[in-house]
Amino acid sequence: MRHRTLIIMAPVIIGLATLLSVAPSQAQLGGGLGGGLPVDVPGAIGRVRDTLRDVTAPVVEPVGDLVRDVRSLARERVERLTRVVADHGDRVEWDDERQPAVRGEVLLLDPDPAALETARRQGYAVLEQGALEGLDVSYARLGAPADMPLGRAVKDLRKALPGREITADQLHFPSGKVGRPVDTRPSSSALPRGGTVGVIDGGISGSERLAGQRGFAAGAPKASDHASAIASLLTGAGTAKIYGADVYGGDPAGGNALAIAKALGWMQGQGVPVVSISLVGPANPLLARAVASAQGKGMVIVAAVGNDGAAAPAAYPASYPGVVAVTGVDGAGRPLIEAGRATHLDYAAPGADMSALVPGKGRVSLRGTSYAAPLAASRIAARRATLGSVADAVKATDSEAIRGAKRTGRGVLCNVCRSGV
Repeated sequence: MRHRTLIIMAPVIIGLATLLSVAPSQAQLGGGLGGGLPVDVPGAIGRVRDTLRDVTAPVVEPVGDLVRDVRSLARERVERLTRVVADHGDRVEWDDERQPAVRGEVLLLDPDPAALETARRQGYAVLEQGALEGLDVSYARLGAPADMPLGRAVKDLRKALPGREITADQLHFPSGKVGRPVDTRPSSSALPRGGTVGVIDGGISGSERLAGQRGFAAGAPKASDHASAIASLLTGAGTAKIYGADVYGGDPAGGNALAIAKALGWMQGQGVPVVSISLVGPANPLLARAVASAQGKGMVIVAAVGNDGAAAPAAYPASYPGVVAVTGVDGAGRPLIEAGRATHLDYAAPGADMSALVPGKGRVSLRGTSYAAPLAASRIAARRATLGSVADAVKATDSEAIRGAKRTGRGVLCNVCRSGV
């Protein structure tokens, strides 16, 4: 029998926010893609208006235009994810919650012989079985029967294995963009420097601070402008060592939860104390377990809230408990209008009016919460290098956070770190 790949794991992931149709009191991000999350768009618009009132610099765009931007961000997110599935149907498909996921693959947490035998009897093939390096989390990756849609495969296997954690392997996406070449550079930071930061993203190139790099996807490590810009920012912020984990490579289904979880395990094995993740996706039980295990071993995980706007579903891994969630601000200290949200917010850091060096492109402009997260991570890592404990490092980091506009958490970090080298 031919099989497609399926990954059996923990509870179902958060629903995909789909087409935005605004009701009088609430918009349902679900449209034609099936059951999405209810999103309070009027509430999100209220948050945007509050943000505008928080800033002292003049706002050029009319509030009405900004409100339309909030709605369009939600639509654009759905359109972008729909294109990913349509363009890469050989590797990507919708899961049972209408999230893009690795085609035909299901994850099972804590597999045992009895569960695996049941899965085989249902027509699922065991493609991989193992444990995440250094994290004490076991899983199995299963292939669904040929021609069975992934959503149905997940549901059917849950029925066959009640009470077990089973899920698709959802994809995560970068939360920032590299823009046009620029000529100017802001002043460098005078803050304490040093420390080690791990970057889970694409492949890093052109960084003299890169202490180690490993791929977790087909064709990885493969140079990525996004990841290379992050490494440039970390260098400019004074980070002494950078470790890179490429979870994308050349695979259209890269950025999946299993790859990120494996990358965390590798970082743990390398003794990386602070890890920055500028990727966003839905909640995933395997990744949640990996995050909790790494945190329990002393790792600080910093993540971006994404750029899908205030009406988008809460972003993960930023929303997992204990993860340092970071949003972005522009040069005037204003929260980015496109910044997404998490279930909690810890800090803000520069996310616009900034630049980095990217091999082959020179100095380029950057925008997005992708670039705020590593800058916040650089501050925690610098403090940890001298103070040791997580609690002391976070306390010291809090002391340098600048309180400003609302929706910046405990304050803005590394505000002068707007240039990478």
